[in-house]
Amino acid sequence: MTDPSDEAKNIEKLYEFGERLNESKDKSQNVADYQGIIDAAKTSIKAKQLAAQLIPRFFKFFPDLSESAIYTHIDLIEEEELGVRVQAIRGLPLFCKDTPEQIAKIVDILVQLLAAEEFVERDAVHKALMSLLRQDVKVSLTALFKHIGSVDEPSTDEFIREKVLTFIREKVFSIKSELLKPQEEMERHITDLIKKSLEDVTGAEFRMFMDFLKSLSIFGEKAPPERMKELIGIIEGQADLDAQFNVSDADHIDRLISCLFMALPFVVRGASSSKFLNYLNKHILPVSDKLPDERRLDLLKALAEVSPYTTPQDSRQILPSVVQLLKKNMPRRKTGEEFNFTYVECLLYTFHHLSHKVPNATNSLCGYKIVTGQPSDRLGEDFSEQYKEFTERLSYVEELTRATMKKLTQGMAEKNKAMAAAKSDEAKDSIKTEKQNTTTGLRTCNNILAMTKTLHSKTPSFIGDKSINLSWKEVTKPVVPSNTPATGTKRPANPANGPGNMTSKKGRGGGGLQNQLVNRAFEGVTGSFAV
Repeated sequence: MTDPSDEAKNIEKLYEFGERLNESKDKSQNVADYQGIIDAAKTSIKAKQLAAQLIPRFFKFFPDLSESAIYTHIDLIEEEELGVRVQAIRGLPLFCKDTPEQIAKIVDILVQLLAAEEFVERDAVHKALMSLLRQDVKVSLTALFKHIGSVDEPSTDEFIREKVLTFIREKVFSIKSELLKPQEEMERHITDLIKKSLEDVTGAEFRMFMDFLKSLSIFGEKAPPERMKELIGIIEGQADLDAQFNVSDADHIDRLISCLFMALPFVVRGASSSKFLNYLNKHILPVSDKLPDERRLDLLKALAEVSPYTTPQDSRQILPSVVQLLKKNMPRRKTGEEFNFTYVECLLYTFHHLSHKVPNATNSLCGYKIVTGQPSDRLGEDFSEQYKEFTERLSYVEELTRATMKKLTQGMAEKNKAMAAAKSDEAKDSIKTEKQNTTTGLRTCNNILAMTKTLHSKTPSFIGDKSINLSWKEVTKPVVPSNTPATGTKRPANPANGPGNMTSKKGRGGGGLQNQLVNRAFEGVTGSFAV
């Protein structure tokens, strides 16, 4: 234990060193005073606290003592006494005030302190990092992102990596308009840092970064098409579209579907989705009936939502696969084929929008007689059998749909009576959920009838506008299903990611719970999806 008289002498000496340095016009001549401050930092608690203020204050004047000064200050950061540690942390940004070349090194030191258990200490670390970000955002961000890692330079400490991600999400992203200046230059810089980091992230991290990128002005509403193409390219990279497809690789399929949902906002704004669509058409649509029901429904929903924005070329390529799926999902009378109302809604919606862009492609596929004046019309060939088969399927779907609507409507009346008779809030909530699912079921049925109605003529009109509102859009408004982390690859999740995350970077599809509830509403009417 330090003798009180010795402690008083140490404090007095420190004040003398500080005063002389303050008063000196050429501080570089006061080497002995600065060395005295460094030495005093190894004495009593109070002396250490005062030294933690003085060492960084005069640091710039003594380059020959810079290494000794920094190492001594780091020792203060590792002191057992909380007050000393906090004071030392607060002093770290001062090392960089007139020596900006120290910023990256000081950021590295502060990053290691993000794991501090004491709130006051953690708060000091956050404020110190924010001070450095405001001094030089480019250098500071670069130093921070090094701790997130990439494929070429992976992070070596998972715990610290998580702390850095949390800091960036909560402290940096939230004040981006203040920090990222000049705006375009710094938004581009942080975009490049994020793109490098996305080589190795979990699904939840990928969605966090993509949500942030979407919020930047360089990707805003007035951004040129190539910017949207850049974001689509990032998502395509995560979807792993160059990988060999295996229908039993559930993680890859989940990732593909999640990425397609994530790409939708950019497709809506005019970015091309050809690479996604070609991959789906070539690999997934032909085997979609082998996917788990929930994944199949997510796939068909994503396809329906993207269909209004496909190019004529993409539409012509995908349409045969969509017609094949329609035939698989629209039975010809009681053949024992499976019938799922939402599948049919998705496929009819997709069929209309694709056919609207390339109507003559339906001549050979469905037997329609549509003249466009192009050699691809094939009007001289006989496709009457295709027309007969397709319209028979349409008629039977309409018959099933009307019968189901009648039962759903009757069921709704019964639920209204049950609601009036319900006593507890729990019972009322349960009935309310059932009513909502029945309402969605009725919307699905109404959509099916609206879309089949125009398809019986040999020269039908295809719906190419947004007059049909997909049934689930009023139920699950987010484009990416909210209960699903968006996708990624490579990095395994760890406990620091929190509960509910997937076990790897490979994402999950969306809408599972809502799909099950609406399916249950239909099952209560039809007994089964199989007809």
